[in-house]
Amino acid sequence: MDNRNNPHQFQDHSCASESSADTALPPCFDSAELLGHDGLAVITHQGQRYQLRQTKAGKLILTK
Repeated sequence: MDNRNNPHQFQDHSCASESSADTALPPCFDSAELLGHDGLAVITHQGQRYQLRQTKAGKLILTK
């Protein structure tokens, strides 16, 4: 099934630039670059700080 026409469908590949002029894709971030060596990133949203961290099992958790 071709998922390129569904902007809400995530695909199982890296943030490869496959967009065409008529397709606007959401921003894509590699978790390793975002989290860094410590596996932790701070994200601010509407004046609030959140922590995005990677668990030992490799899952992502977002907490306030």
